[in-house]
Amino acid sequence: MMMAVLVLLVFVGTFVFLWKKSQPQPEVYEEIHPEMGNISKTTIVTGKIEPRNEVSVKPQISGIITELLKEAGDQVTAGEVIAKVKVIPDMNQLSSAEARVRLARINVEQAKTDYEREKVLYEKGLVSREEYEKSLQTYNQCSEEVKASEDNLEVVRDGVSRSNASASSTLVRSTVSGIILDVPVKVGNSVILSNTFNDGTTIATVANMSDLIFRGNIDETEVGQLVTGMPMNITIGALQDLKFSANLEYISPKAVESNGANQFEIKAAVHVPGGNRIRSGYSANAEIVLSSASNVITLPESAIEFDGDDTYVWLVKGSGEEKTYERRSVKTGQSDGLKIEIKSGVTTKDLVRGQKVVEEEE
Repeated sequence: MMMAVLVLLVFVGTFVFLWKKSQPQPEVYEEIHPEMGNISKTTIVTGKIEPRNEVSVKPQISGIITELLKEAGDQVTAGEVIAKVKVIPDMNQLSSAEARVRLARINVEQAKTDYEREKVLYEKGLVSREEYEKSLQTYNQCSEEVKASEDNLEVVRDGVSRSNASASSTLVRSTVSGIILDVPVKVGNSVILSNTFNDGTTIATVANMSDLIFRGNIDETEVGQLVTGMPMNITIGALQDLKFSANLEYISPKAVESNGANQFEIKAAVHVPGGNRIRSGYSANAEIVLSSASNVITLPESAIEFDGDDTYVWLVKGSGEEKTYERRSVKTGQSDGLKIEIKSGVTTKDLVRGQKVVEEEE
């Protein structure tokens, strides 16, 4: 008997539960007061931090690296020696230089003989002063040619001459002051000088790391809202989300295609806080405020009903069982994706219907 009663109670309870679940539940909505606030429409641009100028230091002669005096990360000043190069002379140039020396010595001996002869004749009054001075000039010119040809031979053979030892082309010097970013060569590597046929071998890359820029790309749908001088907030995630400011200084006039979308390159001057040593190539995000509105009436965008070009809200009227909702047209402005500016239609005293509250099932 007890078992039959228990089964009956379970059956009735299940029936009542299912009947209640099948009944329509009253809809419950959030109720929101419009608030005064600020709205900013921003975009995030992904890019890198780079020095404004990177200088490639190249040798003035071709040869072999015999010594590297600096390495990546070292600070250098303009004119400081980075590496030494041993010259491997070109045989054709060497032969020409040696032939020039021999010819210069022959010419100076002949010029000397002619000068001494003219000097004796001039002292005896047998030739004019003009002829005497002309022979002296020729002798001096030939003497200078001997020195020049000997210097040229030393440069071709050794890379340096006695007359320009302080500015030896075998010493590779930094052309700017800054930090060495890369030294792509090793001792023993062959290097060539830059000329019209090749770019030459880069001994080191030097940059001023106190003059940095942010370089990134922005979509064509947003580039029209940018102007040079706009402030930006830069975040470097690799440095515990280090943040600092920047100012937009360049917007490319030409788009580049990236993953099927047209994008424009931008550059911004970075203001690095003191004491932070930024490395070249850090990935960074730039936050740019495209538009903003201050001290305006705002509502969650989810409370707005969009109907074509028109926008509406539902005002809460009454309370309890007498609560009703009145549809009202509003004029909207700026939006940041979460909040939207209300230009007209409601005030902060109104109560607006928000999102529908979804009750969790028991």
